[in-house]
Amino acid sequence: MYAIRIKGRLGPTAVSAFPTMACETKGSETVLVGSVEDRSALFGVLAQIEALGLDLLEVRQIRARPKSPGYDDARSPDGV
Repeated sequence: MYAIRIKGRLGPTAVSAFPTMACETKGSETVLVGSVEDRSALFGVLAQIEALGLDLLEVRQIRARPKSPGYDDARSPDGV
């Protein structure tokens, strides 16, 4: 999962260039959030940002949420 912060508010046409990403507007910035298959796909998203002439502010890898609410990484293999 990645969060990609872009300067400015993206319109519907620009947002449509990132179909696999969710889009949030925070003040005068847009944050694209979504999973990226691999490094090549990440560079593809970044190339699209550059091609559209957008100002990239930040790229941050974020953790995906656990699939079940009761999941705990600290449990031992025997479930204790």
